[in-house]
Amino acid sequence: MDFQEFKCKSPKLKKINLPGEDAHYKLAPLLRLKELEKPNLQKKEPSQAAVMAVFYPDEDAKTRFVLILRKTYKGVHSNQVGFPGGRVEEEDRDLEETALRETEEEVGIPQRDIRVVKKMTQIYIPPSNFWVQPYIGIMDKTPVLVPQESEVEAVLEIALEDFLSDSCLTRQTLSTSYAKNIEVPAFLLSGHVVWGATAMMLSEMKEILKQVL
Repeated sequence: MDFQEFKCKSPKLKKINLPGEDAHYKLAPLLRLKELEKPNLQKKEPSQAAVMAVFYPDEDAKTRFVLILRKTYKGVHSNQVGFPGGRVEEEDRDLEETALRETEEEVGIPQRDIRVVKKMTQIYIPPSNFWVQPYIGIMDKTPVLVPQESEVEAVLEIALEDFLSDSCLTRQTLSTSYAKNIEVPAFLLSGHVVWGATAMMLSEMKEILKQVL
């Protein structure tokens, strides 16, 4: 999709009602649905985090957004695809600032270049015990993307047109650090299987984008 067209339509996102958990659950693994049924999540004292979906024009003036492939490490999100973002730090004024700061740290996009246009539905991530707040942001120029060496294996530039197509939806059988041979709904984007909490957030983002584009 042409970026100028996307940019002109993006203000409409502010008026869109969020589908919330209804959209999340469409891409939720069965295991995740069972975990989310457990009451009193606040008793688990989850940590706070925020992520950013940044849309921008590529060199051909087509619309793309950023995902990252995390490095392999001893942790529940090792070698998984996600949005740029991370945990709240003491100096952050709010969750939006957390998302902007982490995006700059992880992919090199300056905070000042991103205009936040939509706050999406917060989501709980059981394996890491985090509440994650996702945002949608736009920048007007093609970014110079620099992956954070310590945390990011690769930066993935996702074409909006590919994301909006239903052909990117799939089901995969995966094994993780906490579950073996589980079948999950997922997105197939830039050759990578995107599942779990990221897919759930993408599901909501896709639904609201389709209402304005």
